Amino acid sequence: MAIRLIALDIDGTLLNSRFEVSPANSAAIDEATRRGIEVAIVTGRRYDFALPVVRQIHSPVTMMVNNGALIRTTDGVTHLRHLLPGDTARRVLQATIPWRECAAVVFDRPQENQVILESIDWDDPTRGGYYLRNRKFLAEAKPLESCLNEDPIQVMFTGQVNAMRQVEDTLRAASFFRDFSLAVTVYPDKDFSMIDVIHPSVSKGAALAEWAGLRGIASQEILAVGDNHNDEEMLSFAGVPVVMGNGVSALKERGWHITASNDEDGVAAAIHRFALSGAFE
Repeated sequence: MAIRLIALDIDGTLLNSRFEVSPANSAAIDEATRRGIEVAIVTGRRYDFALPVVRQIHSPVTMMVNNGALIRTTDGVTHLRHLLPGDTARRVLQATIPWRECAAVVFDRPQENQVILESIDWDDPTRGGYYLRNRKFLAEAKPLESCLNEDPIQVMFTGQVNAMRQVEDTLRAASFFRDFSLAVTVYPDKDFSMIDVIHPSVSKGAALAEWAGLRGIASQEILAVGDNHNDEEMLSFAGVPVVMGNGVSALKERGWHITASNDEDGVAAAIHRFALSGAFE
């Protein structure tokens, strides 16, 4: 069965370690779309934070952002949106008060006040670069719960791996755990982790399944490429799951196909092997 949809993660997958879409990856995407194969960028990034990456690609793509909470075109047309109920977001924040400096609330807004933090330390060694790159989208609210005058997309936690494991354990033990879903991304070599608290029905895999259903595309007709824990459901749904050579060991141990690393054009290699040549071995 031929591939009709290619789902690609961004960080650690489509982007190399210099945060670039390589010429080989871009050319492979161009060829796939030229042949009528739809390409979807499926990422934990916000829409506006993903756009600079998508603009490195010359072909039209579908954008599944915030770990699948939003599906939107590159020109801003929203196809699907699943927000986190404000009451659930408030309970999440109240359950994680010891890690308040690691928390942010993310809204679906045109530009200003998209990402709300209780306080912003522009010199933070872990998050300072992110703050500077996203300055125009950031705002402060104290207490953080006071920003919840509408349903957000997600509550987000970022920080060192051990601290984020504590946040994850706390949330998984919460009495209202079934009211939300967790998307976890871990970079052990950087001692950095991210947790997105999203609508309970949302994940990269759920978004891919919902979109494929609307498009009349079977799971067997989907090639998905990813590298981290939050890609697991997406890879599980796809008929052809491919893990990056630089991917986390938990994904590599699943018996899925493994391609080259993000610095070795692993995305291009996967597209050529499974979508352009038609090889499924």
